[in-house]
Amino acid sequence: MSWKNYIKQFQSYLTLERSLSKHTIEAYIRDINKLKDYFDETGIKKLPHEVNAENISSFIQSIAKIGMSSTTQARILSGTKAFYKYLTLEEIIDQDPTSLIESPKMGLKLPETLSHDEIDTIIKHIDLSHPQGTRNKAIIETLYGCGLRVSELLELKISHWYRKEGFIKVIGKGQKERLVPMGKITQDVLAIYVDQIRCHQEIEKQYKDHIFLNRRGRKLSRVMIFNIVKDLVEKSGINKTISPHSFRHSFATELIKRGADLRAVQEMLGHESITTTQIYTHIDREHLRESILSYHPRS
Repeated sequence: MSWKNYIKQFQSYLTLERSLSKHTIEAYIRDINKLKDYFDETGIKKLPHEVNAENISSFIQSIAKIGMSSTTQARILSGTKAFYKYLTLEEIIDQDPTSLIESPKMGLKLPETLSHDEIDTIIKHIDLSHPQGTRNKAIIETLYGCGLRVSELLELKISHWYRKEGFIKVIGKGQKERLVPMGKITQDVLAIYVDQIRCHQEIEKQYKDHIFLNRRGRKLSRVMIFNIVKDLVEKSGINKTISPHSFRHSFATELIKRGADLRAVQEMLGHESITTTQIYTHIDREHLRESILSYHPRS
């Protein structure tokens, strides 16, 4: 069986059994194609089930030599490990050649965040004189107020919004569902958009339940969300590298800073492991310093 067939079967496994998102699956397949290309370019004639640990190690060294960052190397290795885990589960191979391969060492990279005042500044620069402005305000408030990923925001449904209870159901990675509480400001802004703007749109049948729509009554794209955020950050004069994901980081940072329980933050963010959530405990060092000076008996 060829590399192409193995990769095709792996893609089916990720789709049907793992229920991963389209973007995640595409990332995995790109990583495995890089491995395949390595064997093609080096002339090593081996099929996936014939690859050994030395081959994988040489592959990782080759992508390091062309200048790929440690983060990118780690991601490609993660995709490669997932591929060989699949081959092991299917009993195509007896021994996983990636099992003893370690990820490249990476320093702790703290995410870029926005202060509460910067969030307010961004919102003040939204032009509310046209319907898209009201929608964009609701997008920013929902990203920040609920700590959502862009993919989760795009798939929010009206039928999943429990207004009376103040919760919204979010479909996260791996189609996992979670209930996220919504603050009054977020609910109020979203209600204005849905009840006063969206209700007057002509909406295509398949998008009737989607909350956020473009002018043609269709679901918004990831690119459009990135462009909305980029435009608002530029208008606000904020000199930071900001993406839609920055609002999720800012959401988590503010919760940790104000004393929220780490497990609760993990639940709201939809993190599978609390280790992922713990990065936010490193962000606000000044807040930590103030806490120590205020409460430590030797201060």
